[in-house]
Amino acid sequence: MKLAILDRDGTLNPLGDEYITSPEEWTPMPGALEAVAQLNHAGWHVVVATNQPGLGRGLFDVVALNAIHAKMHRQLAALGGRIDAVFYCPHAADEECTCRKPAPGLLEQICERYGAERSEVQVVGSCAAHLQAGAVLGAQLHLVCTGRSAGVDAAATALPADVPPGTRLHASLGEFVSRLLPAAPGARPPVSA
Repeated sequence: MKLAILDRDGTLNPLGDEYITSPEEWTPMPGALEAVAQLNHAGWHVVVATNQPGLGRGLFDVVALNAIHAKMHRQLAALGGRIDAVFYCPHAADEECTCRKPAPGLLEQICERYGAERSEVQVVGSCAAHLQAGAVLGAQLHLVCTGRSAGVDAAATALPADVPPGTRLHASLGEFVSRLLPAAPGARPPVSA
């Protein structure tokens, strides 16, 4: 099973001022949806794992969250892509749950649901917590230098202090995909936005 687990905010879409609370506030990161479609076309399953503490704080409800994700799914479908599922943690940091990243609960649920070999899963995101959860799994880790990591140089030889050792750096989700997928003869150039 070829499985990529992506973080949402900062990886698929720009970070909001505080929280993205409505479909109108959700916009894709340049090239991100195209990158997901490329993964799909190469036989990869793509799942999102996202912390959404605004739910627990009452800043938005599940109906609004589902509407945000429906917009994301529609835009992906228009490009011939899909996200198989969105797993989310609604808890605030002080609730001590096992699903809020950097705890590995969400990622463990995804691996169990898809029957994926943890060491072969690609965990991709712009925040350290997502990668820390992936490190607990023993997954392959990829930091995209967008969102929370926008100031990180993708060509740097040293990782940010809170990023697990062995994490690979990429300028964007598109660059991650272009490095992951082998170039096929006659294929279009990879998305690098």
